[in-house]
Amino acid sequence: MDLALKETCGCMHRSKLELYEAILAALSRKPQTVDNIAFECDIDCVVLSKLLEFLVRNGLAQQCRSKNKICFALTERGHAINRTFNLAKRLEKLQEHVVAVKEALQAPVDAAKRRI
Repeated sequence: MDLALKETCGCMHRSKLELYEAILAALSRKPQTVDNIAFECDIDCVVLSKLLEFLVRNGLAQQCRSKNKICFALTERGHAINRTFNLAKRLEKLQEHVVAVKEALQAPVDAAKRRI
């Protein structure tokens, strides 16, 4: 199966970093239950529980009770890490735009050189 097909059918595995990033993004909006996070991030509940345990141990998330349900919410440190992920994504997109503009500006110069 080629890479493009794997990406479109969702067969590619995400790295742990990508999973943590998805969880932090989901929790950045509001505290959520394990089931809600699993659905939003498309992660198996058993795997998600282990990932959440890691986030809690490292001070990025915290467990809380809401209406007799166990929820998870981001700590201030978790919000800071999530903002860093978002900034890195924006910088990556900006870098792609800079490369595209540079290539677009180079095309007329290359065409002029060929005419000479």
